[in-house]
Amino acid sequence: MFLAKVLKSSAILVMSAIIAGGFNAQRTAANPLASAGADPNEWHFTLTPYLFLPTSTEGTSTVDGSSASIDLDLGDILDLLQGALSARFEAWRGQFGIITEGYYVYIEEDVTLPGPAEVNLNVPVKQAYISLMGAYRFHEGRTSRGPYSWDVSGGVRWNSITQDINITGPARATSLGGTETWFEPAIGLRAAYELSEDWTAGARVELSGFGVNGNDLQYTVLTGFDWQAWENVSLRFGYQWYGIDFATTRSGGRFAYDVDQHGPYLGASFTW
Repeated sequence: MFLAKVLKSSAILVMSAIIAGGFNAQRTAANPLASAGADPNEWHFTLTPYLFLPTSTEGTSTVDGSSASIDLDLGDILDLLQGALSARFEAWRGQFGIITEGYYVYIEEDVTLPGPAEVNLNVPVKQAYISLMGAYRFHEGRTSRGPYSWDVSGGVRWNSITQDINITGPARATSLGGTETWFEPAIGLRAAYELSEDWTAGARVELSGFGVNGNDLQYTVLTGFDWQAWENVSLRFGYQWYGIDFATTRSGGRFAYDVDQHGPYLGASFTW
């Protein structure tokens, strides 16, 4: 029973780290990273640190053949999470762009089981991913309110998940879990629509995995707004849905994640 609880805690820490980001849609349809009047023949850059705050996380985690159901809210995750770093970078010239995104998190929890024979559990969890995608602006236009644009992207994502459960007792010490790394193809579609001089609405869909290296499917759906607070700085907020269905077999047994999350996201974009 306690092992299932530990699996649940460590799995959701990994899941809270795996995903998110803004739609990275800026004020002009000519280029999602350029300010009005920018030269389309010049390179334009945007860096967006962000947070994803899942209010609901449901699914199943499996380590060494033992599975645990997951049903946590944002408070549960914040109680467990120690820290994380995530950012998205885009470089555009004309209709073509390069997008890279990275995330890293490290969590470690120590638990002591009471009883005549004291047992200590150490649960370190690390997760990282780096994605690299090429992008193309395939359509843009203008309505009576303002310009709009559509982008398509494709590339590769590298994933790494470490979940260890180290058990130490008077009789013996043992470890469960381990590290899984894999590459997967990724595709994306993004739309942006300028509502006013300072406000832009946007949406983004990304899919990856497609059965490659054990990852059946990984998806991200975002919708939200960009507020141009200053000339080169905008604030982004909205709502995100994310899911992953990953499974493989290790020497100790099945290692799997099948999790769905949703909740608000927040970000700040710096453009130059």
